[in-house]
Amino acid sequence: MVLLAADGVAIEAVYEPADFDADVTQNAAGRVPVTVVAHGFTGSAGRPHVRRAAAVFRRYGAVITFSFRGHGASGGRSTVGDREVLDLAAAVAWARRLGHRTVWTVGFSMGGSVVLRHAALYPAGGPDAHASGHADGRGSAATDAHGSVHADGHGSVHADGHGSVHADGHGSGPADAHGPAHTDAVVAVSAPARWYYRGTAAMRRLHWVVTRPLGRAVGRYGLRTRIHTSDWDPVPLDPAEAAARIAPTPLLLVHGDLDPYFPLDHPRALATAAGPQADLWLEPGMGHAENAADEALLARIADWAARRAPGG
Repeated sequence: MVLLAADGVAIEAVYEPADFDADVTQNAAGRVPVTVVAHGFTGSAGRPHVRRAAAVFRRYGAVITFSFRGHGASGGRSTVGDREVLDLAAAVAWARRLGHRTVWTVGFSMGGSVVLRHAALYPAGGPDAHASGHADGRGSAATDAHGSVHADGHGSVHADGHGSVHADGHGSGPADAHGPAHTDAVVAVSAPARWYYRGTAAMRRLHWVVTRPLGRAVGRYGLRTRIHTSDWDPVPLDPAEAAARIAPTPLLLVHGDLDPYFPLDHPRALATAAGPQADLWLEPGMGHAENAADEALLARIADWAARRAPGG
């Protein structure tokens, strides 16, 4: 399936029914929840670790996997967490058009920052996206050659470098052809709390991949990820600021104590910003993102969402 993000970028997406005995017809789909999986930087819908996560989540309901812009078979170039909010919104809106009344999002690393901002910017019962500029309505983007780096260490702004997303049918929301795009529960795994973090060797390497021409060539040909060259202008909503806006939607933060990218002050900062409605799991011996999430942890995450999401 090819979805169109609000700014017109083609997004590769895959729908898989629940892996249990259920009559998932158009009328029955509302009784079955769906997990929308947001992969990390350099991932895609077809990567083995994403497929493994999807297989576990299918035990609890249907699953939508998709490739962020610049990844896999999707169009555009990666903006490393900025315009990717529009990609996630298109996938969530698709789940609701299929008839699912309960939708939860699970994001890893860059995808973790995206699910946080998505939940803050697409609240249930409200306009699902703000007006112009970035997905969070902070104005249009200027392009330059300096490519700053964001939370996941991978910077850059627009998918196409051509101005803004307007409220005339290009944001998502109840009035948009995409339909409602809000989530009922949010899980952010190995997510950053703030942009431009360079405090670990792994993040400094990722800054190089995103900000240098040779690094972007490595990203394109070695990591199969097409990275945009423009800087963020303005800088998107900070992940911790987004976490503070998510309540009352249930939020789970999962982070490994051996994460080589983001140390434990990141999940703790997110949890502090989110307040008492957030659950924080600090996982002993866990590394980073979907590669480090074993099947037992993925099952615990799905069980949490099934219990906490409305209708779960």
